[in-house]
Amino acid sequence: MRTPRPLRAFVEVVLGRQRSPQHETGQFMVPYLRAANVKDGELDLSDVKFMNFGPAEQRLFGLRPGDVLVTEGSGSLATVGASATWAGDMSGTVCFQNTLIRLRPRSEATDQRFLAWWARYAFAAGVFARIASGANIFHISADRVRALQVTFPRLADQRAIANFLDTETSRIETLINKKRQVVSLLDEREASVVTHAFGDQLRRRSSDLTKGIGDAMTPPLGRVALVQSGLTLDAARDPGDSPVTLPYLRVANVQAGRLDLAELKEVTVSSRMAARCQLRPGDVLMTEGGDVDKLGRGAVWPGEIEPCLHQNHIFAVRPDREKLRSDYLSALLQTSYAKSYFEMTATKTTGIASTSASKIAAFRVPLLPVAEQKSIVQQIKSANGRLDNLRSRLTAQIELLREHRSALITAAVTSQLTQVRTDL
Repeated sequence: MRTPRPLRAFVEVVLGRQRSPQHETGQFMVPYLRAANVKDGELDLSDVKFMNFGPAEQRLFGLRPGDVLVTEGSGSLATVGASATWAGDMSGTVCFQNTLIRLRPRSEATDQRFLAWWARYAFAAGVFARIASGANIFHISADRVRALQVTFPRLADQRAIANFLDTETSRIETLINKKRQVVSLLDEREASVVTHAFGDQLRRRSSDLTKGIGDAMTPPLGRVALVQSGLTLDAARDPGDSPVTLPYLRVANVQAGRLDLAELKEVTVSSRMAARCQLRPGDVLMTEGGDVDKLGRGAVWPGEIEPCLHQNHIFAVRPDREKLRSDYLSALLQTSYAKSYFEMTATKTTGIASTSASKIAAFRVPLLPVAEQKSIVQQIKSANGRLDNLRSRLTAQIELLREHRSALITAAVTSQLTQVRTDL
């Protein structure tokens, strides 16, 4: 049996360079990665920022193919320690910030592919979470990572394990992707059902609309609903003499036609601010920014968490219930008619689009009688019920495949990794 040794015996562990205003400009601007770019097992390079790294710093913090990047801190123990491997995905020098720790295998002791799988195992098994410290933000620290006691197998065995996991997890990932493609097709089908329920005339671009669609008048949304802005997060703001700590919704919680409440964050604000930004049952939640195709997506707040606030990147639209049903408005926002309006009126910058309270208030709503609004909603629910059931089954299957993949990684790595200790 091999004797446990500190991880630093197998791996070079380096914390990234701290970000500061003095590095935001300079002669040697290069792209750098941060925690937001690292997911479990993959890199998200859709938003890579630049910072000044001098030649010596580029040598110290520059990435090489095979380097494993681990998130050093997170607001949740469930996400701290997520890792991904740098494969030279961008040309030229790319560095990394101190929200990441770089693991670079020592070639004489560690296979780079095995190290990547070990890091995935350490995240899934909570090895990194167990060495994390902090209150609101949990940090694992480079020193504690270096001191982790591990038992790595011989190089030949490491390569055999990596070969096995490369093959088997690739098969699982192929199955997951195929099921995701079916889910995407279901989403497209559901969107077409919604648009069809409103009639073909809604396919016309909103710029072509004047006073009405068929027999329906189209007043601005602001005439039949209140558009409420949310709170701006500001850690430096004084909450006053009567602060309250409450959950709040952010963009990640609002999807098209539904809510994802798996992870709710909390904020401490004044009682006055809480009252101004509090949600009410029946509010239609609309996103303020993001990808242009997702702009303005909406879902009805059921009031299952009381009280609850909303961030300023979400608008709460409160319909006049005698004129406009919340579920009717939420369904309308999923149509090509609504999407074309928000796409045309969006303020666009690089990779991001945004709308505003005034643009939402100006959105023209086909105001059918309330009874007809209810009929359209029921038609949509009936048609999409079968799609929802199939989507639920596929989602459950995807989750089972993910769990199987995680269990497979753990089994393969720990068959040789006889002991992992965190008693530093």
